[in-house]
Amino acid sequence: MKRTYILGALTAAGVMAGAAGAATLDDVKARGTLNCGVNTGLVGFAAPNAEGEWEGFDVAVCRAVAAAVLGDASAVEFVSLTGKTRFTALASGEIDMLSRNTTWTFTRDVDLKFEFTGINYYDGQGFIVPRELGVSSATELDGASICIQTGTTTELNLADYFRKNNMEYDPVPIETNAEALQLYNEGSCDAYTTDASGLAASRATFETPGDHVILPEIISKEPLGPLVRHGDNEWGDVVRWTLNALIAAEELGVTSANIDELAQGTNSPEINRMLGTEGNLGEMLGLDAEWALRAIKAGGNYGEIFARHIGESTPIGLARGLNAQWTEGGLMYAPPFR
Repeated sequence: MKRTYILGALTAAGVMAGAAGAATLDDVKARGTLNCGVNTGLVGFAAPNAEGEWEGFDVAVCRAVAAAVLGDASAVEFVSLTGKTRFTALASGEIDMLSRNTTWTFTRDVDLKFEFTGINYYDGQGFIVPRELGVSSATELDGASICIQTGTTTELNLADYFRKNNMEYDPVPIETNAEALQLYNEGSCDAYTTDASGLAASRATFETPGDHVILPEIISKEPLGPLVRHGDNEWGDVVRWTLNALIAAEELGVTSANIDELAQGTNSPEINRMLGTEGNLGEMLGLDAEWALRAIKAGGNYGEIFARHIGESTPIGLARGLNAQWTEGGLMYAPPFR
């Protein structure tokens, strides 16, 4: 029943996506703000700070796009969305782009008529349990009650994993990360499962993080990234190449500290093309020559954004791992700016 409901919702969203109009770039310029869909609250990725301002790893992508298109990284209207509401909001045109720890899958790309514009975090699904349970492996969760967000790939992955391992579980359905953490901390579920990065972010908010264990098993591939509607290739290119600019900037050594100096011209043709001192890449996107320069200045390059919001020096403490540059043994790799 649950699987049928989810697939039905996906199909409905796909129909809406087909009906949504194109020319999003023109709409954003005319409006003067970018409507960006984000999580309802996941520390490190997308959450309001003490002053009520949105910040985080996914938020930084929204701000970079706003800076590239509008010249103002603060010209963003953030729309908090659950796993269930995010696709309807994008398909209907309520938001211009979604930057909400969302996994690139076949059905979302093809059936829902969305276009993923790249991957900003390579992730996988994991489990967190209270240390006092004495569980050291996901294979010991037979019969456990597990908090799971509905309308997500994690819901389907969980069913697949337990079926494959001939185990039973009692699902405790929730809609938001906050709801899951409340139930988990109350003891209403033995474990919580979601993307491993989300588990690390959530554990960092606990009063005693050491009392909780993220189990070693990663049971899925979760390539996360921003997405837009099908049929608006111009806007898709803007979001895609803004993300690529952040990734390429790290590889090329362009940082928030040296970008103004490098923007005067360098002996690297690729840096010059990206920052607009050579060629006409901005014109091809329907933007000015300094679009990428502004995107990078908004929050720094990919590595700076990662380190500031979710890196090893933060309470979340994520290592780069697969999200290191390809030159450092990771998978982060931007196509050439030429």
